[in-house]
Amino acid sequence: MNKNVIATAFAAIVAFAPVSQIQAADLPVKTVEQVFAQQSELSGKHIHISGEVVKVNNGIMGKNFLHIQDGSGAEGTNDIIVTSQQTAKVGDKVGVDALVTTNRDFGMGYSYAVILEEGKISPAH
Repeated sequence: MNKNVIATAFAAIVAFAPVSQIQAADLPVKTVEQVFAQQSELSGKHIHISGEVVKVNNGIMGKNFLHIQDGSGAEGTNDIIVTSQQTAKVGDKVGVDALVTTNRDFGMGYSYAVILEEGKISPAH
């Protein structure tokens, strides 16, 4: 088998790897404030944030909703909501790899200008 074919096949596999297979080091690291400020450019992209869990609502529409703050931003841009199948406790310091989604309306009063979805939560380093 030719080396170019192998390299092309490998590149295709990496390009379409789900976020769970992408290392956090490969994702852009953003602050909560930056997610709000850059939401148009980040929409549809995976990012990494770190912060403290300040509120948790588990089991809403089959998802857990976690509020994360990292000390950046002001009122309205200092708290980002992450949806995940995982959860954490209030006060936990976490790292989150997630998909930035804008103008998300779940119905039932849950509507967000920007939200992080499909979050993969890990202890902060």
